Amino acid sequence: MFRGIVDDMECAVIVVLLIILLLVWSSTLVFYKDRQTKPLETDESKCFAPRCHSIIKVHEDTPSDVAVFMIHGFPSTPHVYAYASERLFDAGFDTFAYLMPGFGTDPKDLKKTTYTQWFDFTCRKYEQLRQKYHTVFVLGISMGGFMAMHLSEVYHGSDKRPDAIVTVDAPIVYNSLKDHIVTRPVMYLVRILAIFKSTFATGCVNGIDSVDGNEDWTGYKGLFIHQGLSLIVAENKVRKKLSLIDVPMFSMHECHDKTVPFGNFMIISRENGSPDFRGRVVKMGSVNHNHHVLLMYRSVRVGLMDEILTFLEEKLHDKETK
Repeated sequence: MFRGIVDDMECAVIVVLLIILLLVWSSTLVFYKDRQTKPLETDESKCFAPRCHSIIKVHEDTPSDVAVFMIHGFPSTPHVYAYASERLFDAGFDTFAYLMPGFGTDPKDLKKTTYTQWFDFTCRKYEQLRQKYHTVFVLGISMGGFMAMHLSEVYHGSDKRPDAIVTVDAPIVYNSLKDHIVTRPVMYLVRILAIFKSTFATGCVNGIDSVDGNEDWTGYKGLFIHQGLSLIVAENKVRKKLSLIDVPMFSMHECHDKTVPFGNFMIISRENGSPDFRGRVVKMGSVNHNHHVLLMYRSVRVGLMDEILTFLEEKLHDKETK
């Protein structure tokens, strides 16, 4: 009988240890690696709505030598820049917001892609503009802002680096107890869930509601587990190199952002290496939406774009007078 009790205790200990190891494996993303890395292109003929298409605005009559490269977020589309692109174009900048592979077509397409492939596509498009234009600014919303920082790290110290970057509600960590940021506790377990199911309740959205510009949000809904994990792993790597950012940087974040916690802004502000960093805390009040895609909201987008344009024009002037 005593031997049986000991055996039961040993089994219990083994089970507990296995559970602990499984939780560590899931929460730390140890050994996680993108499986899909092959370069991809976007087939915009498959877009589920016209608003998903890339936004390209070029001054034909009076060619510009300044481009603004705009990067959309996850899992949205270039339409988040519908207003911003008009303002930038009217100010004399050529504007480019490309639809990344897997986005804006069918949720099944996104399941076949990873952050590695989105960023590779983004770098190739950026380099094309860098070769063509004398000045290239980069503007990113949400994951697009994160990619703007990643671009700056990749090209730091070279003639390919951006002339300045602007980030809006950009993430840099997902769940980090050390930083007191827990975006969604369930993500600590999601790697385990992915063993059984890779997506939940996915679909296409062409406008959420009529609250403050939400009708302009176009993209996917639902949970894409592997794609989310791919982005989180990239965040961990990019954060370690924030000090490599060596270009002027303007970063803004809504203090009650329900998608990317405000603590991300604090980390970016503290750890970036920009020689000319500007931070802007946005307070929208009690509007009933996610407070996230700021350049889409009618209540704040005019003023925020005024500030962005002022920053970019100042950086353009600085470059031209050197």
